[in-house]
Parts: sequence; C-alpha cells; structure tokens
Amino acid sequence: MKNPNPFFLFAIITVISLSCTHTEKETDSVAAMPVYDDVPYLQDYAIKYDCEDENTTLSKVFMDRNGVIQVASSEGILRTHDGQFLYPGQLVKDKTYRPLTDKNVKGMCVYQEQFVYVDDTAVFSNAWAGTLYLKHDLPKAYMVTSGEGFDFMISDGASLEFLSKSKVTWNGELMDDTIKDILYDKTGKKFWVLGEKSVANFDTVTNEFKTTMQGDAFTAFAFNNSDLIIGTSSGYLVVDSSSGKQIGDRHIELPATEITDVETIDGQLWFGSTQGAFKLREDGIDYYYGKRWLPSNRVEHISKGTDGSILILTNNGLGQIVFEKMTLFDKAQYYEKQVRDRHIRYGFNASLVDLDNGDIDSGRLSDSDNDGLWTTMYLAGEVFRYAVTGSEEALQNCRESMDAMERLFSINPVPGFPSRSFDRSGYIDVLHDPERWQNSSDPEWDWKATTSSDEAIGHIFAYGAMAELMDNELKDRAIILIDTLMSHVVRNDLYMVDYDGKPTTWGRWNPEYVNSRPKMVGDRKINSSNIIGMLQTAYHFTGKEKYKEKAFDLMENHGYLENLMYPMAKVANAPDDADDWSKMLSESWNHSDDEMYFVGYWGLYNYAFNDTLKAKYKKAIIDHWEIERPEKEGLWNIMTALTGTPEFDLDEAVWYLREHPMDLITWDIENSHRKDIVMIAPNFREQTTREVLPPDERRIQRHNANMFQLDKLGGDGTEEYSAGDIWLLPYWMGRYLGVIGGPVHEGKARKAM
Repeated sequence: MKNPNPFFLFAIITVISLSCTHTEKETDSVAAMPVYDDVPYLQDYAIKYDCEDENTTLSKVFMDRNGVIQVASSEGILRTHDGQFLYPGQLVKDKTYRPLTDKNVKGMCVYQEQFVYVDDTAVFSNAWAGTLYLKHDLPKAYMVTSGEGFDFMISDGASLEFLSKSKVTWNGELMDDTIKDILYDKTGKKFWVLGEKSVANFDTVTNEFKTTMQGDAFTAFAFNNSDLIIGTSSGYLVVDSSSGKQIGDRHIELPATEITDVETIDGQLWFGSTQGAFKLREDGIDYYYGKRWLPSNRVEHISKGTDGSILILTNNGLGQIVFEKMTLFDKAQYYEKQVRDRHIRYGFNASLVDLDNGDIDSGRLSDSDNDGLWTTMYLAGEVFRYAVTGSEEALQNCRESMDAMERLFSINPVPGFPSRSFDRSGYIDVLHDPERWQNSSDPEWDWKATTSSDEAIGHIFAYGAMAELMDNELKDRAIILIDTLMSHVVRNDLYMVDYDGKPTTWGRWNPEYVNSRPKMVGDRKINSSNIIGMLQTAYHFTGKEKYKEKAFDLMENHGYLENLMYPMAKVANAPDDADDWSKMLSESWNHSDDEMYFVGYWGLYNYAFNDTLKAKYKKAIIDHWEIERPEKEGLWNIMTALTGTPEFDLDEAVWYLREHPMDLITWDIENSHRKDIVMIAPNFREQTTREVLPPDERRIQRHNANMFQLDKLGGDGTEEYSAGDIWLLPYWMGRYLGVIGGPVHEGKARKAM
C-alpha cells in the first residue's frame, strides 16, 4: 500500500472467535484462527490530466490553499480541467486572471500556500491583494523559490538574483556551471543552489554566497533533515550540508537511476526519473510507473497538494496521486459497482475490451473461452457475500449469473455438457472458428464448444457453495446443475464429450489418460485432485451412490489418492523418455493449474467422504500452499484457511487485497529495468525475483497468471478486467470464513456488516 502514514502500514491481526453467522461446528474448527480487523487505511489511485499540445514544455506544479492546481509551462500558466478517477482531465490555459494571461510567466512557486509567479520583469502574486510585486533584472528567469518574510531567489539558469520586501537585493552566478535547482533552508536561513557540477548557498542574513562542493551530473536536490539528497544521472548522493562531504556511497539500488527531481514530503523522499516516480520507505519502495499512474514516465516535478495528494508532473501531463481513507469493505463496494456497471454480459462476468487508451466508455463486452470459469468465481463470491450480509443485491446478482450458467447447458444439443459461452448470431464469425463456435437450434444464438476442465471445476465449486449456503430456490437449481454436469462426466467414462462425440482436449479425467502422465507431470495430480472433489460434491448434495462408487474406484484401483497426495515440490519436467504430450504439459509450472487446484479444494476438503480422507486432503492442500507462499496470492491464502489451519499467511492475503490497484485497466508495465529488485536464477516455477512485487506495481492479471512476471508490453490500455473474480472472491470468501472482519471504525468494537 502506498501509504504516507506508517500507522496504516500494518494489518491489525487479532485472535478471536468467528462471527455468529457460522455454524457451531465451523466455529469450533477454526476458533483459534487469526482475524484481520478491517480498520481504515489509505488507498491510493491516480487522477490524470493530459497536456494536449505535445510541444508545450511543463516545468512545475503546485496546489494552493484553495485546492487549485496550476502548472508552469512554456505557454504560461495552465490549470486542471475536469478529471476524475478513470476519466482523465486536461491541462488548459488558466484564464482566471486576465492580466496573468498577458504576462510572460515562465516559473512559479508557492509561499504561504499561495501561488507566486516570475515573468520577465518581476516576482508577483495575485494573493495578498496583489501587493507582492518585486522587480528583477533577469528577463529570462524561469526559476523562483520562496524563503521567509517574502524573500525569493530567482534564476535564468546562468545567473541568480535575491529579492526581498525588506532586505537588500543581491545578484550573482555559478561560475562555469548551469543552475538546475534552488532550495530554501529555514533552519540556516539560506538559499541553496544546485548546478550541474556544484552546490552553493546564499546566506540571507549576511548576503554571503559560497560554493560548498563540486561534483558531476547533478540534476535535482532536496533536504532530508540536515542532509542534502542530490539526484544525478545515475542515482543519488547523500551529502552533509554543513561540511559538504558525501556520506557513504552512491545510491543506485532504485527502480530508475536517471533522476529528474527530488522532494522531501512528510519526511519521506520522493524521486522523479525518466522512468516514473518512486518513494522511499523504511521497509521498501513504492513505484509509480506507467499510465496506471502517470500520463507519461518522464517526471519533471513532484509536490504535495494541500489536500494531501501528491502531484507528479510529467512531460505529457499531470498525475495526481490521491490517498483516500477506506476499509476493505469500502473497496469491495467500489468493485461491486465496477462489475455491475460494465462487466456483466448476459449475466456472465466479462472483460471490457477494445478500449481507446484506457477510455472505459469506448470499450465493448467480450466473450471468453473462460466465461464459465470467471463467472463461477464471481458467482461464488456473491454467494459468500449473501451468506455474510444477507444482501438482496447479492442474491439478485446470483440469480442473474445463474441464469447464464444454466443456459450454457441448454443452448447446446449435448446432454449435460456446459458450453464455454454464447452470443447472438451475426456477432461471432462462426465460419472462421468452427472448432469453438457452433450454431444453436435457435437461429438467433451461437454457442462456444470445446469446454475444458478448468470450466468444469469452476462450475462445481460455485454450485457447491451455492447449494451449501443458499436457503432458497437457488439451492435446488445448483444441485440440479451439479448432477447434470457430473452425470455427463460419469456417463461418458470420465470425459467431457463435445457435439462431435469426441472428448474435449482438456476435459479428461479417465485413468487411461491421467495415469499415462509420469508422476512428476502436474496434470496427473491436478486431474486426480479435481475429479475426486467433483465426485464428492455430487455425492454430498445428490446422495447418488454412483458418484461415491466412482470416486472410491479411482482412489483404490487407479491410484488417484496417491496422485493427488503427490508432493508439490516434486512436480517437474517430464523425463526424456516421456511422450511429447507429457513434455509439453510440463515445460514449466502451470499457474492455471494452481487456480484449478484451489477452486477444487472447496469440494475436496469440505465434502470428504470421511475424516481419514479429510486429514489427507488437508495435508495435500497445505503442501500446495507452502509452494505458493512466495506469490503472496490473496485467494490461495484465503482458500487454505478453509482447512482450519491458523497458519495461512493472513497478513499476505490482506496485503494482496489492500495493494491491489483500483484501476484494473491493462496498462503496459515494465519492471525488468529496476535496480531495487533481486533477480534469481531461471527456474521451473518461473519465479523471477526474490520477492514478489505489489499488485499495483505489476500487470493486471487473474489468479491463473504468474505473479512474478515483471513486464507487460503491448495493448496498452485496451482492456479492463472485472474485479469479480480477481478481488471480490477472496474478499468475500475471507469474510465468510471469518478471517476478515467487517469494517471497524477506529477506536470502536468490531462491527458486522
């Protein structure tokens, strides 16, 4: 979490009993579970303002006491127009004061939270009834910095001039150097001047000007207590301001090393660079890169707004980083609206595609091979929401998604076979994708075939949760679909058989297929784990012996229990003598399999046939979780909590939920250039760094992707993902399991919502 207030850096974890919404049995099994108290924290997001004229040079940005934002530019003073989260505004000519527009203003600063300008003749302001007007002798001045008592230092890059309402004017220059920046030190009552090759200061009491150190490639500087932090083209230096001596070595372990600005804000160092902006924390770095945060990555200036926001001016516009106090519940409420507003397609949980540079009003809803899976994950989240809150809105959301899920079965001619998706005829080019898209009996509709195993396990997970937690007609509808799907699978010898009478590529749980994979190939373990969980779920809710008999046959006669208990640490590449299919399946770790495993654990653990099996399943789940811990994946940690183990990294799950960006647009992201991350050797799991980056510093991705992928390039801002499966499922599941509490006002007791 990019959080200026250290108080909010840590989740408040307490050991308490579960909410009374759970049954006595559930409460007893997890009574010692840790619980996150959902107190407010600071959530960051960006409001962006674009500069339409690419020839305009932007230099400084400030906010005054009234909340007005102004930008100094080569075209005079600009101000922000429009602009809100996900709806960029613009930087436009400020015409508020007509005399200001006629002046040749080239620079600005703030003094006493009021705007102060420098043009070719004077330093002046519209505040203080316009009484500030100090003439100068630098007609090309573009830098102005305020001191105390209406003192100012200005520069044109070569010369300096000190101006004051009450003191003697002074002028001078840095010999053989170009002036880059000016600071004021209130403690020493000095203006400090940074050149490309030197640092000097001017004493406002004695009018003494002296050079304190020499160097090279200086770009910007700031005070941090008594130290000078000097940005360079290759990192930054820390210098003792009293002696002019460098302290320690050059600092280069940064996200970007070509520094363009340095600022101290609320005791923390902020850096602008040619590759975004970043803030140093005691325990790490917060990195703002890409259009999620900024109009462009070359930062010109950073300042703090009077409203607590951080203003990051780039060469193409302004990124205002807003810190809003909210709870996880507040964030969930925003995401619920995001899903309903623009991510529901015929009841499916869908993506918004074909966006024009992130414009969410320019996109369209798209079908997906995984419409069933993404929808079941959203549906399950809404089931948990309903179980926790009794929300009528959640109930209606469940009904609408259930309508879509039921139609996946009825729109095709194959008994018990769920389509991948469907759409109106004429909007899908069926002839160019004849394997997937088929005409239905209704000429108005087409359906998508080739349904895979990840779809199937998603169906059973959501229907199982619904059958267990709903007390209305949805319970019966869910049980019917469980029976419908699993009857198809059992009837077809543990295959999903498509319209052509052949098994689909991935819907295969038959022992002949599963056990033809070597033991270290992940598909052998995942298919065994999934089908046992699916059969257990079907038996639990239908009572039909065929499901129980088939499950025990697989475990006792075909080694499926041994398969699903196979240690995750031993999953690896197929041996040289394996078949080509097995080699293809095991080229690297399959993160889609992780999603299928954990979604399937709901039925595997909850509906175990007996306590002996349940204990084994728990061991397998925790064994898998141990492998996944470096990813700090919110859903995997929350789902592991269903076993009742108190050790499931709740703090990391909350970290995932809090750190996840509000903006779910697929902006381009680059991290491979960063010097602050520790790379590790190539490996089977494709873990690239020692520590995973926060979700708001990496690409937008679902749970089936590699959390250690550093870069995402191509299709910048062309798609918005739904929070339904990405965020709402782990949050509401955590609420249902009782490991995430309801929102709590600071200083008050836990409050159920």
